[in-house]
Formats: sequence, C-alpha cells, structure tokens
Amino acid sequence: MTSASDIYSVIKENTSKDRFREQHWEGSFDDYLEMVVASPRIARNSFQRIYDMIMHFGCERYTNLRQEMVRYHFFSDPIDHGADAIFGLDLALMNLVDFFKSAAHQYGTERRILLLHGPVGSSKSTIARLLKKGLEYYSRLDEGTLYTFSWVVDDEDGKKVVFPCPMHEEPLKLIPIEARKEVLTKINEGRNEGERVRLEGALDPFCRKMFDDLLIKYDGDWHEVIKHIRVRRMILSEKDRIGIGTFQPKDEKNQDSTELTGDINYRKIAEYGTDSDPRAFNFDGELNIANRGLIEFIEVLKLDVAFLYDLLGASQEHLIKPKKFAQTHIDEVIIGHTNEPEYKKLQSNDLMEAFRDRTIKIDVPYNIALNDEIAIYEKDFNKERIRGIHIAPHTIETAAMWAVLTRLDEPKKAGLTMMQKLKLYNGKSIPNFTEDSVRELRDEAPREGMQGISPRYIQDKLSNALVSDQAIQEKCINPFMVMNELESGLSHHSLITDEELKTKYREMLGLVREEYEDILKSEVQRAISADEDAIARLCSNYIDNVRAYTQHEKVRNKYTGKDEPPDERLMRSIEEKIDIPESRKDDFRQEIMNYIGALSLDGKKFEFQTNARLHKALELKLFEDQRDTLKLKNVVSGVVDDETQAKIDVVKQRLIKYFGYNETSATDVLNYVASIFARGDTKTEE
Repeated sequence: MTSASDIYSVIKENTSKDRFREQHWEGSFDDYLEMVVASPRIARNSFQRIYDMIMHFGCERYTNLRQEMVRYHFFSDPIDHGADAIFGLDLALMNLVDFFKSAAHQYGTERRILLLHGPVGSSKSTIARLLKKGLEYYSRLDEGTLYTFSWVVDDEDGKKVVFPCPMHEEPLKLIPIEARKEVLTKINEGRNEGERVRLEGALDPFCRKMFDDLLIKYDGDWHEVIKHIRVRRMILSEKDRIGIGTFQPKDEKNQDSTELTGDINYRKIAEYGTDSDPRAFNFDGELNIANRGLIEFIEVLKLDVAFLYDLLGASQEHLIKPKKFAQTHIDEVIIGHTNEPEYKKLQSNDLMEAFRDRTIKIDVPYNIALNDEIAIYEKDFNKERIRGIHIAPHTIETAAMWAVLTRLDEPKKAGLTMMQKLKLYNGKSIPNFTEDSVRELRDEAPREGMQGISPRYIQDKLSNALVSDQAIQEKCINPFMVMNELESGLSHHSLITDEELKTKYREMLGLVREEYEDILKSEVQRAISADEDAIARLCSNYIDNVRAYTQHEKVRNKYTGKDEPPDERLMRSIEEKIDIPESRKDDFRQEIMNYIGALSLDGKKFEFQTNARLHKALELKLFEDQRDTLKLKNVVSGVVDDETQAKIDVVKQRLIKYFGYNETSATDVLNYVASIFARGDTKTEE
C-alpha cells in the first residue's frame, strides 16, 4: 500500500533545488551584459523566440501528392503527451510557421496581426493554446531563457525597496538610445543573421521615470544608475500574467480599453500627487503584461471598433497608448481567431480596410483525410480513457467517415463517387486515378474543409452513445448506435437550419452504412477463411493442377491413384475470384509458375502468403466453400445444430483475436452478416 513517504519521494524526484535556483537567478546588469555577449540568443524578440521554440522540437519532411510537406513535432504537443495534439493540418501549420520565420527575420510579418480563420471546432483555439503552453515550457529550458529587471532604490527611511519592471522589459533597453546602435554592432559582430540581437523602442513610462529620476540624482552618470538594477530570469506564465495574455470580448457596452492598456491606480494619486505620474498607474492591461511574449484575442472580430483601432498601432508600430501617457513600445505576437460569419462581416465593412491590411489570415480547415479525423477521436475515446465499455471496431471510423463526407464537394469527374473520393484523399489507390488526379480533385474544390460537420458534434454523439442505456447494459457500443445518434442529433443541430442540407447529410449516413456493411462482410469472410491449413491444402491442390496444365501433363488423383487431366473447374473457380478472365488464364498461370521458379533459384520455398493476389483468391474460394457449411442463414432463425454452432464459435473467436471484437460485438456482427445473407445479399468486398 502506498505510504506518505512514497508520495514524498515521487515529489522529490520531480523537483530540484538547483533547477529552482537556475529559474530564479538574479544578478547585476554587468553580469547580464556578459551573458548576452556570450550568447545573444537570450535577448531574442518575441517572434524569434516563438519560431525557435517551434523548431526546438524538430520536424520531419515528407511528400504528399508531389508536394514537399513539413510536419512540425511541436504541434503534436510533446509537452503534454499529446493532450492538445493537432492532426492533419500540416499545410495550415506550415503557413503558420512561415509567418513566424519571416517575422523572426524582420521581413515585415512582425508588423501584422496573425488571424486564424476557419469553421467552428477546427483547432484555432487549440493552436493558440499550444503556442502559449509552448512559450511557458520553453522559457523554463536553458535554450529558452529570457530576463527582465527590477529597480532597487532607498525609501525615505533608507530601506531598500524593489520595484519590478511592470512590463517585463528587456534589460538591454537600459542602454541609452544614443549608444545603442554602436553597442549592438559590437555584440552582433561575427554573428549569423539568426543570432543577431535586435532592440527597438524606449522603456515603458514607469521605468523611464525611474531611470530619469536616478539620472538626475547622479548628474547624468549612467553607470551609477545601472547599479540600481537587478536583472532576473523570467518564466513566462499565463496564470501569473507574465508575458502571456488572453483577451475575450464582453458585452460591447462594457468594453473598456483600459483592459488592454492599463488604468490609473487612484489609491496612489495622493502619494504621488498626480494621475500622470507613471508610479500611480497600473500597467497591467493585457497588452502590457503580454510584452515579451504573446497575446491571444478570442473571437477577435467581435471586439468593439475602438479596440480594433488599438490593435492597428500595436501591430504596425508596436506601440500602445496607455491613458495619460505617451505611446509605449511593446514586443509581442498578436494572434486572434475568428469564424467564417465574423470574417465575412469584416470583408464587407469598408471602414475596416486598415485592419484587413494589417492582418495575415491563415485558414484552419477541418480534416478531409479520414485517418487524420480518426486520430482526433481516438485521442479521447480509447481503451485507456474509456474503461468498462467496449468500443467495437470501426465505431470511430464510421463516425469520422461521415464527418469527412460532409466536408467534401461532389466530385465533378464522371463515375467517381463521394466514398471513392474520400478514399482517394485518404491515400487509397483506385484504378484509373493517379496522384495528379487527386491534386486536380483538390484544386477544383478549394473550400473543402471550410464547411461541414464539426469534430465537436461527433465527440458529443460518441459521448451520448457511451452513456446510453444500451451501452451501459451491454457494456459495448457499435457503429450503428453511433450512427443513430448522429442522425437523430441532426433534427435539433443548432448550426444547421437548412432542411435540404440535413437531408443531404442523412443520405451521406446511408453511404457510410453501406460502406460499413461491406467492411463487416469482408471481415466475416476473412474470419471464416482464416484456416491457414485449409488454405495451404487448397493452394497445394491449385499449384499441382497449374503445374500440370502449364507443362501439359496429368495429375495423379491421390484417392483413385489414376492420372487425370488438370482440374480446370477448380483452377477457374479460384482465378475468377480475382477477376482473371478466360482469355488471361494462361498468362496468369504461367506467371505463377515463373514466380515459383524464381523463388526456387533463390533457395526460397513458395508459400501462399508470398503472393498477395493468389492469397486473396484462395481466401475468397475457401469462404465460398465454407459459408454454406456454416449455414450462416440459419443463425437468423436461431436454429443451428451443435456441429455448425462449434464452427460459428471458431469464427467468433477469430473475430475477437484478429479483428478486435469482444464477445458481444462479435456475436452482433455475425448475426448482422447472417441477416444480410438471409436476404440474399452475398456480395463481399474484394
């Protein structure tokens, strides 16, 4: 049994005094200057820091539809074990990283507002949350260290009083503007572009007041002023409001610009005599506290117009205007996100042309690749998180399949179905379609993924299915239960009011049901024909007959002991399963013999598993032979003899062992497939 000492030992293993001291380092300005000269990276601006943070986790390059792609590991959320992982949006994330890279090199995007635009539930908020989480984590690492400072002065009683810089300014800003250019030239001498220190703007009003007062006290001696500075390491934290800010619009009547740029501290007016003294002002607006890091504007286009004007200067000039004070320099990334209706309103508002001009929009669509959509739901609905209720195979797949179908446009190519288009987008090969064909499909539908069903809707319906009476009673959910939830939810979907669209979505659920039936029939077929000994015997018989046929010989009948002509009926019954026409049978048989001969020359033995086409044909033939002996149709009526029941139990165990079913779901699948055969539908997926 766990004891208190066990818990204390775990806490001790995960905490470190040395690390605490490192993260709370303090020193003089001279100490800091030495560190900057040794490693200029510690004085990076906010855009450089975020770009380096993303690249810190590495990336991998791959090709998709002949397009070079990059997958940045940061967006898989390695910090929090994938809790906020983003799936399938590599192109959008590449555009995002390109924005930060350009801004880090000061190519112009550092003077723009980054706007994430897309339908509801398309990961816009998750991307912003990841960036904030990443900055917090990165600032704790040696690679992500950054520093700010405090003023240490004597009060009237001669006691030391510490005044932290309210906007977490970069200590190098204490270097007089007159000397900055030359100082930076010396620091940057011999440095590569990415390592060069860039310094813009003056100190915030509070620090400028402290600096000027001390400069007067010491008769202009900057070195004496700097002795009052204590440089300290800074850990970015949204909770502590250090370097990371979040602003969410409220009722337009209650919006106040002081929430962004700070407000007067009325209690200190009596102490300092005027409300224009920066010591009587709280520099705690979201734009103030986010200095050196990032500020997120939730639903940015819902902001009052006056707020949007504040953002113009904050982005273009990197300046904000606190009440009663001069414009104040900021160094922070401004990121907002919005959905389609709000963005359309912005486009139609001529008065907001200046805001549009200062905005870089990055589209964040829904997934249109099935595997990526499945990954979203498997993150939350898996065996580790859902205990006590079995999720039958293909339950999540069918829900994801429907979600993706709702986001696709009808294909313009004749003969191409929506389901085939979905499979092409998911990387499956379909005859007569190449990578170029898939690119053409995507090019002709550029807005795919910008409409359709949100992942949140799918997650809600999966949750509903999991807590339903049937799920609790059977301790299992299956695709049909989830599809019923998806369909019934459409009637009161808050975002879908168009009845024609609802009808279209219901028809797509019909397509998914048909596809699922084909999957079930295929799996039962494979389970029935999974007897490798039987397949091996059938294969041996086929090969003996093919060898005799190609060499114009006879086959010895092991029962009668007589030589007989090759069994044409047997050979054709196998070859027809993989659509080998009569006119091509000789070529196929010779191809098999050549393949066996080539293996023999290499000292290898032919086995049916080594030839995928033949293996498939043998499985289909065995299924056809065994299906009738199983009497699956009788399962529907419940009249099954002991011998047949034993065979069915073997198939059921194969479904459990090889395909991931449990006792309940395997029984349901067999009963359902039996009902299909009972109504005369014997088609199986090949």
